[in-house]
Amino acid sequence: MVENDYICDLNAQISLFNSHFNFINQEENMKSFKPNAWVLPQPVLIIGTYDKDGRPNAMNAAWGGQWDAHEVFISLGSHATTDNLMQNPTFTLGFATTDTMVAADYVGIVSGRNVPDKVERAGWTVEKAPDVDAPVFKELPMTLECRVKQKLDESETGCFLIAEIVGVLCDERFLAEDGKPAVEKMGLITYDPVHHTYLQLGKTVGHAFSDGKQLR
Repeated sequence: MVENDYICDLNAQISLFNSHFNFINQEENMKSFKPNAWVLPQPVLIIGTYDKDGRPNAMNAAWGGQWDAHEVFISLGSHATTDNLMQNPTFTLGFATTDTMVAADYVGIVSGRNVPDKVERAGWTVEKAPDVDAPVFKELPMTLECRVKQKLDESETGCFLIAEIVGVLCDERFLAEDGKPAVEKMGLITYDPVHHTYLQLGKTVGHAFSDGKQLR
């Protein structure tokens, strides 16, 4: 019995040593980088606005996300979109997909100040949003209707935009059996700021607020 206890204790010490050794190795294998805008994943958001003449404009934005339960935020530079929001504080926020990737990238690298008809060149179908004075691009599976609520640190170079979500529009082809948007069906993409590429979101791997309970 004593010998068995000794063997069990020895095995426990070996296991502890191995765990500690592996942790040290992991620390040694960590490479350090200088500060970068590498928050992952980053969305590929398409901001839709109308200019003063009623022409639709689209802009690709990656630095944005959920601000509060019914609000979003966007880090917005100086663009045609910025000009449009000065005239009309409403916009749409669509989500780019694998199928719309080329056009989504195009509207991010071409300025509406220089190419006013860039939405037409992107080949997108425009429809006025039902609850805000802004365009909906029908090729995008889901769109948020938004109204500017606040601009933080506003200057000639841009601002941090806080906006209220007025409504959510989703193409019925991309609804799940429960009637809500089915992310897996959309083929949404994210922006990889490390290698400047686009990645497609994958399959469901777990259930939030549920799977962690098994560790209680």
